[in-house]
Amino acid sequence: MELLFPLLLVALLVPMFLGVRRQKREAEKVADMQQNLKVGDRVTTTSGLLGTVVEVDETTVDLEIAEDVVTTWLRAAIREVRADDTTEDTTATPETAAATPVEDKPAPAVKEESVEDTNSRLTKE
Repeated sequence: MELLFPLLLVALLVPMFLGVRRQKREAEKVADMQQNLKVGDRVTTTSGLLGTVVEVDETTVDLEIAEDVVTTWLRAAIREVRADDTTEDTTATPETAAATPVEDKPAPAVKEESVEDTNSRLTKE
């Protein structure tokens, strides 16, 4: 009975200590990633915005979020550097492109809304 309290303390403190160490490692990994950003990296911000790094300062990063649209973010707002999976498709050689069959699927038809339909939808009568 005398050893029950110290054993209970150890059983509660060890998982807490291991959890704090794991959090510290993850925070160091994120801080290292934010410090090693370079121009051309495709990133995701903490708010979910996708962009490409076009300029890096000490505390800020300029992201191109659309063609000729550049926004400035704090480095701390960068959640992750995304793997660029589109480079595999664009660097295909003619031999590999001919070897992979491409199915021609028709694009889904999109009906464009008329001005009258838009006005009637937006006005509440």
